[in-house]
Amino acid sequence: MSSSFAKKVLEIVRKIPKGATLSYKQTALLSGNPNAFRAVGNILKRNYNPEIPCHRVIKSDGKPGGYNRGAKLKKKKLAEEQAIQTLR
Repeated sequence: MSSSFAKKVLEIVRKIPKGATLSYKQTALLSGNPNAFRAVGNILKRNYNPEIPCHRVIKSDGKPGGYNRGAKLKKKKLAEEQAIQTLR
């Protein structure tokens, strides 16, 4: 994936408000490449910028999915934010 795609992904994720989530698939779609949901996961896996809330990107089935700081921390952060809605 191009670095411009990665920039788009990170900008979209940066805008996810507290208490909301997007799926990897939704993030890929909003980034202009609907089939690149795995690439979205790989981009987020490499991000350690605390200003980009990667924990707010979840699997399409509602499960948390992976997190570069550990799945347990991702679940904790989502619970603290009461992240129950999904942006469409």
